[in-house]
Amino acid sequence: MEIAGWIIVVILFIVGMGGAIFPILPGALAIYAAFFVYGFFISFSPFGVWFWIIQTLIVAVLFLADYAVNAWGVKKFGGSRASIIGSTIGIMIGPFVIPAFGLILGPLLGAIIGELFVGSKLDDALKAGFGAVVGLFTSTVVKFVLQAAMIILFFIWI
Repeated sequence: MEIAGWIIVVILFIVGMGGAIFPILPGALAIYAAFFVYGFFISFSPFGVWFWIIQTLIVAVLFLADYAVNAWGVKKFGGSRASIIGSTIGIMIGPFVIPAFGLILGPLLGAIIGELFVGSKLDDALKAGFGAVVGLFTSTVVKFVLQAAMIILFFIWI
């Protein structure tokens, strides 16, 4: 039974780390779920209250950072609220509409469309789109680092 638990934990860790790159995957929630799987199959005893507080705070920071870093990228390059909303929508639907390149083109086109929607010039819209891509890559790095920290803390704790 312990081996089955470890297999599921490892699969959830892999899916979680994949979520740092592909927003369709659950990311931090898969990693968080792995802790419960470990507890049910093996033991909850290694996890004290501080483990759960720290891990929950990391998950909260991940959710906030995902949006905030994307918004920062768009704002840094002169984008408006409309381009932030457009890039966020693009992140969610891009991979489905344009499977191979949707992850990058989604936020880029979403920010450009959002900026053009509020009457900005094409040059300004293109800058906002570039900012959305910068925000996406920065957000990916932040998610990858924080999710890796969650896994490392798990192994330190057990």
